Amino acid sequence: MVDQAEGETAELKAKIVSLEERNVRLMEDLQNAENEKRFSESELFRLQKDLTRVRTELERLRSPPLIIGSLRDVLPDNRVVVKSSTGPDFIVSVSEYVPKEDLIPGARVSLNKQTLALMNILPSSLDPIVTGAEIIEKPDTTYDDIGGLKQQMLELREAVEDPLLRPELYTKVGIEPPKGVLLVGPPGTGKTLMAKAVANATNATFVRLVGSELVQKYIGEGARLVRELFELARDKAPSIIFIDELDSVGAKRLDAATSGDREVQRTLMQLLAELDGFKPSGDVKIIGATNRPDILDDALLRPGRFDRIIDVGMPDSEGRLQIFKIHTSHMNVGTDVNLKMLAEITDTASGAEIKSICTEAGMLAIRDGRDTVTMSDFMRSKEKVMEAGRNKIKAAPAYMFG
Repeated sequence: MVDQAEGETAELKAKIVSLEERNVRLMEDLQNAENEKRFSESELFRLQKDLTRVRTELERLRSPPLIIGSLRDVLPDNRVVVKSSTGPDFIVSVSEYVPKEDLIPGARVSLNKQTLALMNILPSSLDPIVTGAEIIEKPDTTYDDIGGLKQQMLELREAVEDPLLRPELYTKVGIEPPKGVLLVGPPGTGKTLMAKAVANATNATFVRLVGSELVQKYIGEGARLVRELFELARDKAPSIIFIDELDSVGAKRLDAATSGDREVQRTLMQLLAELDGFKPSGDVKIIGATNRPDILDDALLRPGRFDRIIDVGMPDSEGRLQIFKIHTSHMNVGTDVNLKMLAEITDTASGAEIKSICTEAGMLAIRDGRDTVTMSDFMRSKEKVMEAGRNKIKAAPAYMFG
């Protein structure tokens, strides 16, 4: 009997162990099933999002094309006058999704192809030349980076900085600030640096374009670029437009002119019109720069356009010393370097040439395997930059045209 009881107990224990193992397996299967359920739910959610996105994209692709037009006038009964690209003007209704404050005459709009209803407002179209101009939200150049132009900077700040930052000064006196400033001087004297420094001080957007980029091949293209340039400046106001090499587009108009010259003159006339349309107390200022003021058109130089002409000449000895100090402030120079002496012996150097002398001296030190620039490096670089015939045309050999 005892053996039989022990056998039954052992059998019962074995069944219990088997049931426990089965229970563990079932729990694992349940956990796996729950994980698979969560994965399937997340996958279903993702697929539903993709399906919605695909359907939305399909609806968008199926939507009819829109016509580009321009807004002419806004009527009181939620209707507007538009000019479509297909021709005449139309009075059409406005979509309820277009904010009323965006309905500004002259804006580019998209129109329904069938009803010509105004669907939305488009951003202004600017030429890649204009959008590709040097546009700096706030230049890094400051007044401390400019030396030897104290009087010129004072005149520029009076004409550009004060009207933007302290317009009440002109209101109290009862005068209007200058519309534009023309910087005149040889190459490398710091005209562009001056414009960037003023833009930095006024937190204004700096828009720089070379005058030759406004000269285009086809009739009317140059004038359109001028309009878009000023439109871009107004959109990014306060801003400063800097037109470098102004003589390339502002040369005197002559009677005996070719078709190309007449196109340049059309561009000039558009520039004159934009200058006339300026508000002197506005938040857009224009600065021009040239090294050939003698060939500029008289209409461009008259008061009311470029009201202030600033002569940016070669720096004097004190100015050259300041420029040397600016460019050597970040250099590892030796104790034997005499900047005052360097300023005295570079009496015909411009600011750009002084910078080139400093750079060349550093390169000579690197060539010799040194990390300190000595006085001899500056003397050698001065000879290389100033006395190597820079900007000088060498005479052709006598046998070249023999």
